[in-house]
Amino acid sequence: MTLVQLRHLVAIAESGSFSRSAETLFLTQPALSRSIRALEDELGQPLLDRVGRQNQLTPFGHEVVQRAKQMLFDAEELAASGRGLREGRAGRLRVGLGSGPGALLMTPLLTRMATQHPRLRLTIARGHTGLLVQSLRDRRLDALVIDARSLSPAPDLQVQTLAEMRGSFMCRPGHPLTERSGPLTFSTVSQFPIAATPLSDEVARMIVEHYGSTAHPDECVTLRCEELQSLVEATRASDAVLLAIRASAPDLVELPVRPVLRVKARFGLVTLAGRAEAPALGILRELVDELLHD
Repeated sequence: MTLVQLRHLVAIAESGSFSRSAETLFLTQPALSRSIRALEDELGQPLLDRVGRQNQLTPFGHEVVQRAKQMLFDAEELAASGRGLREGRAGRLRVGLGSGPGALLMTPLLTRMATQHPRLRLTIARGHTGLLVQSLRDRRLDALVIDARSLSPAPDLQVQTLAEMRGSFMCRPGHPLTERSGPLTFSTVSQFPIAATPLSDEVARMIVEHYGSTAHPDECVTLRCEELQSLVEATRASDAVLLAIRASAPDLVELPVRPVLRVKARFGLVTLAGRAEAPALGILRELVDELLHD
């Protein structure tokens, strides 16, 4: 029994004629007759009685047609759901965002889903990289966008580099450091509270290479938080100096620290290797292409 055969039977039930149904279905009449006969053979009961020029359903045929209509409806709904998932118009997307990507992507992603994909169920998780990775492995999340340098390589994780964004020291407009002329040394900057998210060992090593051992984040960072946006707000309201990706706070003043900080955050999309990708992930990729750049 196939959906095609059931569709043929419903067409005959509605028209009462093999010839009209064959024309509507773009079939020859013999082909339609063979389809109905094969269905009757499989079910073991006649479905149609010929009465004059009309074809009428047998009692069993009425029962089959009612069930067939429901099955065809369900099949069409499944197909529509599949198209919606494929095109990102329906279904769900569960994303874990690291501190930097979260500051840049969370609000725009929520807004885009609400305005352009209102039927898609979006869940955003925030937290330490280790917790996000565990949620991904437990299949509670579909993908992560994190600083790839903070991720330990593992055979079950697939990482796609999305963007590299430069870091800098930043402060509020009117900060005492903005009144100084010329380049600033790290020792001058570190006289003020330094705010940063947890940094990877690789980034910490690069900062130490630039400014010496006293610049290690474990030594110099006085305000540490997983939520970059909260650090940005604190920097706007105080004399703290923010060490973060420049694009996270374009309204803050970039400090001319020398030597120039040549550190970049490497943001990556992390998924489980061998796992089918969530269809709606394409929406996130589009937003990343738009927003994750200097």
